Amino acid sequence: MALVDVKGVSKRFGGLTAVSEVDLTVNAGEVHCLIGPNGAGKSTLFKLIVGLYPPTTGSIFFDSVDITAERPYARVQRGMSIKMQAPSVFKELPVRQNIQIALQERLSGAECRAEEERLLALLNLAEDSGKLAGALSHGQQQWLEIGMALALQPQLLLLDEPTAGMSPEETYKTGELIKSFNAEGMTVLVVEHDMAFVRQVAQRVTVLHLGKIFARGSLESILEDEKVAEIYLGKTHAH
Repeated sequence: MALVDVKGVSKRFGGLTAVSEVDLTVNAGEVHCLIGPNGAGKSTLFKLIVGLYPPTTGSIFFDSVDITAERPYARVQRGMSIKMQAPSVFKELPVRQNIQIALQERLSGAECRAEEERLLALLNLAEDSGKLAGALSHGQQQWLEIGMALALQPQLLLLDEPTAGMSPEETYKTGELIKSFNAEGMTVLVVEHDMAFVRQVAQRVTVLHLGKIFARGSLESILEDEKVAEIYLGKTHAH
């Protein structure tokens, strides 16, 4: 069941412990949201899972293989695909070409073209496929980058605050997009602080606070947890 298994992972930067003895399991086929107030250690934990940081202690397993010491590209080859917070599309190239570049690792010829059309339609970018990526709105650039991450057909899609800077309408569309990949069987781990978005997509939630796991469980149990509402200063109270 567990696609990602983080066991007793800590990360120290000099005297600062950013992540402290975290255990996290992401099950195959779920949308799992990692939430918490600013400074909780969410982004650090995300970077540990994708291999941008080595842990100070603890182990990380992906699909039952110990990947603790593997570089990010080796994790991508195993089936992880990553979308960081700032979009990193090729702004001076057309939208379609961005998708082509992402697909050419895996496909060629007619297969590549068919998948390109499918992704452009899925991302609502078919009409804008000839535009330069840099001319897209912020939300559309984020969708394009999610599409480029999907082009690898990963087992696990990792998204770091995918809705940052989006309008409520774009945020909702992003949630629907994530739900559509998940319906096709993709496992998704999202770092996010927009609670409306978390409510829309999450099946399970892990709450980090001060680098430690504060709570975990189903979305309902997390929303009903008064202590979780408190660390968010009451901003996310469900009732």
